[in-house]
Amino acid sequence: MFDLHIHSLYSNDGEYSPTDLVRQCVKSGINVMAITDHNTVAATGEAKKSALEHNIDYIPGIEIDCTFKNTNFHVLGLGINFNDAVYKEIENNIRTQGQTISYSRLQKIRELGFNIKEDDLHALSKHSFWPETWTGEMFAEIVLNHPDYKDHPLLKPFRSGGERSDNPLANFYWDFFAQGRSCFVKASYPDMTNIIDIIHQTHGYAVLAHPCVNLKGKMQLLTDIIKAGIDGIEAFSSYHTKEQAAYIFDIVKQNHLFTTCGSDYHGKIKPAIRLGQHHCTLTAEEMEKQLISLL
Repeated sequence: MFDLHIHSLYSNDGEYSPTDLVRQCVKSGINVMAITDHNTVAATGEAKKSALEHNIDYIPGIEIDCTFKNTNFHVLGLGINFNDAVYKEIENNIRTQGQTISYSRLQKIRELGFNIKEDDLHALSKHSFWPETWTGEMFAEIVLNHPDYKDHPLLKPFRSGGERSDNPLANFYWDFFAQGRSCFVKASYPDMTNIIDIIHQTHGYAVLAHPCVNLKGKMQLLTDIIKAGIDGIEAFSSYHTKEQAAYIFDIVKQNHLFTTCGSDYHGKIKPAIRLGQHHCTLTAEEMEKQLISLL
């Protein structure tokens, strides 16, 4: 089984160490994996060593925030030379913006009526690889556990039995902090075409992650993204229905790209998502044929 979209604690919203994830992949029957942390390759050295010890094929990866025609996207870099200094530059670009963005997020969520304390946010972030960054999931964890907001109407969908309660922390991020939402704060992300070039220059393959999330209502952009030089598309994702996956996979075949499968596993912020959960309909042999250059 393949899972080429996994997050470790080196993502600002991940939970487990690279070694822990390798062990979990063994238990889940996954024999080809990639840790694709947000804007950093910090997990790769440990992950490669542990995967080798457990007889798992490991593909070096990263998930990079970028923009294309005023829309934010995530692009996976798979099979990259992770030692290239350019990936540290990508990490530093995000890190230097972290504190300013975090305080802007705090101001916006306070405007919604949630009196969140800085000390509570520092307590959640201080042991993170990104201590200067307060994520939407961190804000969610605080407000959802705060006794004063037990019956707050804005939080009802995220409570047990609510329509957004399957992954309440992640869904809170998407509903309040994602692009176009009330607490969204714009970051300075590189253009997707530049990221595609960087991935290619470091001998990797550029893959558009979970397109049905970021292209919601803008599916016409996919044609232009393909023309920009993307190598593959993550058709099979925990975010996609079977119908959406089939639709994207048809586009992949029509454009002679390859497809990947990824759970986007994070741990506690997405409790409904498990490793290997991506609804892939391809056999192991079919997937290997597509990804032969990565293995």
